Amino acid sequence: MTTTPDPVNAWMDSWRSELPEVEHASSELTKRIMFVGGVLDGVMRRELTGLELTPAEFDVLVALRRAGAPYRMKPNRLARSLMLSTGGTTNVTHRLVARRLVERENDPDDARSTWLRLTADGVALAERAVLVNAAAHDALFDGVPAEVVEAATTALRKLFAATPSLLGEAPAAHTARSQA
Repeated sequence: MTTTPDPVNAWMDSWRSELPEVEHASSELTKRIMFVGGVLDGVMRRELTGLELTPAEFDVLVALRRAGAPYRMKPNRLARSLMLSTGGTTNVTHRLVARRLVERENDPDDARSTWLRLTADGVALAERAVLVNAAAHDALFDGVPAEVVEAATTALRKLFAATPSLLGEAPAAHTARSQA
C-alpha cells in the first residue's frame, strides 16, 4: 500500500534544515490549518462556481439565511458578522440585488436606514449552496474515522477557547505579561 506524501512534513523538514529558528511550537499546527483551509476553500469555490456564486456572495446569502425568518439584517451588522468592510458588503449586495436574490427594505423605525432581506429565490439558493457545500466537505473527509474528526474538532474548539485573539478579542493575559 502506498501512502500519499504529507506536504506539511516536507515543508517542516525543509525549514528544519534551512532555517531552524523559524520553527516554533505552533509552526506545524499553523501549516496544517492553512493547508486544510486551502483545500476546503478550493472545494467550496468549485461548488460555488456551479451555482454562479462568488465566495463573498455565498457568505452574504448564508449570513442572511442563518439570521432566521424574515432573513434580514442591517447592512452594518451584516458587514461586521462577515468581517468585511461596509464598502465591500455594499458591492456584493448590489450584485445580489441585481440578481433578485436580496432586496432592500426601508426601515419603518428609521427613515435613514434599510434592511437587506433575502427574496424567496435568495432563500432557496442559500439553502442549496449550504447543502452542496456541506456535502462536498463531508465527501472530502469520507473515510476518516468519526473519532478522528471529533478529536480534531475538540482540539480546535479548545484552541479557540485558549486563544481569544483568534476571535478578535484582545489577549489580556499576554498583554499583561508583555507589560511586566
